[in-house]
Amino acid sequence: MALSESQVPPDAQHYLVCGTEDCERNCQFYCNDCHQPLCEQCRDEHQKNKKTKSHEVVPYKQRKRQLPVEKCKIHPTKEMVLLCEECQIPICYKCTATKEHRGHAFTDLEIDFDEKVSLCYEEIAKIRNYFEPTSQDLKKDIAGDVTEIKKIMEAIRTSMKAEAESVKKVINTVTSENIKQVDKIEKSLLESLNDQNQKIDDYINYLNDLIQTYYGYLSPSNIDQIRLNLKSESIRPIPITSKPVLPVFTAGQYSREDVAKLLGIITDPNTKPENRKIKPMETDSTQLKPTQKQRKQDREKSDVKQTLSLSSSATKVREYTVPDVDRVSHISLGKSGRLWVSDMYGNLVQTDQQGNQLQQIQTSRGYEGYHTVTQDGDLIYTDKYNKVINRITQNNTITEFIKTGGWIPLSIHSSHINGDILVGMKTEEEAKVTRYNKTGSEIQNIQRDNKGQALYSTPHYITENINGDVCVSDYRKNSVVVMNKSGQYRFSYTGQRSRFEPYGICTDVVGHILVCDGISNTVHLLDQDGQFLSLLLTSQQGVEYPRSVCVDDENNLWVGQLFTNTVIVYKYLQ
Repeated sequence: MALSESQVPPDAQHYLVCGTEDCERNCQFYCNDCHQPLCEQCRDEHQKNKKTKSHEVVPYKQRKRQLPVEKCKIHPTKEMVLLCEECQIPICYKCTATKEHRGHAFTDLEIDFDEKVSLCYEEIAKIRNYFEPTSQDLKKDIAGDVTEIKKIMEAIRTSMKAEAESVKKVINTVTSENIKQVDKIEKSLLESLNDQNQKIDDYINYLNDLIQTYYGYLSPSNIDQIRLNLKSESIRPIPITSKPVLPVFTAGQYSREDVAKLLGIITDPNTKPENRKIKPMETDSTQLKPTQKQRKQDREKSDVKQTLSLSSSATKVREYTVPDVDRVSHISLGKSGRLWVSDMYGNLVQTDQQGNQLQQIQTSRGYEGYHTVTQDGDLIYTDKYNKVINRITQNNTITEFIKTGGWIPLSIHSSHINGDILVGMKTEEEAKVTRYNKTGSEIQNIQRDNKGQALYSTPHYITENINGDVCVSDYRKNSVVVMNKSGQYRFSYTGQRSRFEPYGICTDVVGHILVCDGISNTVHLLDQDGQFLSLLLTSQQGVEYPRSVCVDDENNLWVGQLFTNTVIVYKYLQ
């Protein structure tokens, strides 16, 4: 029997089809008003239709769950569609006029139901992503301790027998007693570890039962049950386990009068076992459905975008020189206006707003956008020779963050939307873009279009647009290649002349794409669909050989140039 939508696990792999009649394309969006899945093309038609253009269409994962139909117990012909905020019970419209609810406040039951369903999925995700795998890790630790105990105990036995060889007949009795003591300690330790192992097994079984319980709450038969049970249920903590404290063998003294010392003494330390360390649970905000507060913030951002427009021409605001950098190949803006600048010789320098150097490190050589600042304010950068991505924390500690295997990492960008990390990389024959989450786990690879053709040759600069599009500057393909966040090809931009050589690339709050052209030595301005708008910067604005661009929070454009270490800042939005 096929599962209903509410019964499908959140991590299940299934093919979603557009709900429009005679359309069999892959579903990516959802109309919350019609409760209908839509493909990208049908989404566009839906929003153009006069009858449905005001409907709320969202990405499929952010959809509102449709409220199950349930009749009111007091008014059987009416459906329960409201939640009485004071009584905290579902009611129909007719109930609002009864004396029990007169003067009370009401909310849409569908919104409340959708939030409770999301909470269930969050609890299931916690179990699958943290409690269960953490328990499995503890089982591995316990198994390792069992192996270590057996190995150490065997070493102790061997030491005892070696001591006994020098005084054979005299120490036979003492040796036998000592071995019995070791066996007793080993038995006690192994029994303790077996008990811990059993506790973890019981806990894992409990977690599996709890998952099934939460799935049971998703049944549409009783709307009240999911709310009541969520209040009463909570996940029990992981059982406390401890690492064994091992005995120590002390070599004995060779004397007939003190046989026990001669053979050594087994001591069982009277030390309290140390609890095993359990890593804290992390919340991946990218997996959670947007809250009402987040949706409000998105609307506020949209309002800001609508108030911005292109100036008639870009105006120079300021400029300053970056010390110890030969040519500005790439710029990353950090918190408090701090700036990271790199050149083709591998010099990576951080400055303040006045251009004073704060720190400098040596990195790989080349013209690439190989560094970016994360949401946490850390800098991450690629090392193409060692095929790793390093992280510099705000206390200036450098650590190895991600290994890219056989792929050479060229360009990198930290998403301002969800903290994902986009990396352009290549081998001698292939190229791709890999998406990692903020903890460094690989979650997506973009390499070929829907016809199996290679998308990239040398993805040496990369960024992300406000709609989640992945924008790659590929100078060997002489084009800017743009994919949507699902990895589907959108468009390529190949310039306005017969030759186009793209370098640094960035986007702004309006969705414009700005890219440097190494042939005409200008900065091209495109809309988010790849339509050419203008040559935003030319030599008339005082810029020569632009190679790197980025936009700050105040919508200023920062430009680095090929033959100078001067960074120029322009205002182009009003």
